Amino acid sequence: MERLLAEKLLEINAVSLSPEQPYTWSSGIISPIYCDNRITLGYPALRKEIANGLARLIETNFSEVDVVAGTATAGIPHAAWVSDYLDLPMCYVRSSAKGHGKGKRIEGKAEAGNRVVIVEDLISTGKSAIDAAKALQDEGCIVLGIVSIFTYELAEAKQPFAESGIPYYSLSNFSSLIEVAKDKGFISQQAVDYILSWKENPKEWGAIKK
Repeated sequence: MERLLAEKLLEINAVSLSPEQPYTWSSGIISPIYCDNRITLGYPALRKEIANGLARLIETNFSEVDVVAGTATAGIPHAAWVSDYLDLPMCYVRSSAKGHGKGKRIEGKAEAGNRVVIVEDLISTGKSAIDAAKALQDEGCIVLGIVSIFTYELAEAKQPFAESGIPYYSLSNFSSLIEVAKDKGFISQQAVDYILSWKENPKEWGAIKK
């Protein structure tokens, strides 16, 4: 699944590799790789595979789940399909509380004592996923874990997750993606080496590129 999904993400340009003209993430990190899983929404067969894969991750690792939660905004549609597949209630977590109405941050079904699994489209530094988990915990929910479509496998994400005590699983990852990209001719060996140097220290690499 890791390699198969990586190949499909590359084929539909949901993942772009651009060592010469790197991207800037919302976190400020300069990166030669950019993953936009929103593009998968336009491919019904692929998004069904993703939903089934995420549901299997949940069934395997978090079988006691009561509620599926999506992260705003990219995790919401995938959480909806997964909750439908598992026949479970769903909610989603806003990046911040609404500035009007009831001022809610969590929309949908989420009550104190509910065992929740969060569906995230992407794990980079892990901060947004962990922030969503804390919002649910503040409402008395028990966060069993997090599942995502893709993870960059950055060392920067390890400490926040370790401190939170929240386990997470992804359908595909950086390592599989780079292997597939090289094997299928998406990038050269020189580009592979360049991108791997970024993964070792994204912040330092970004400083050099600037």
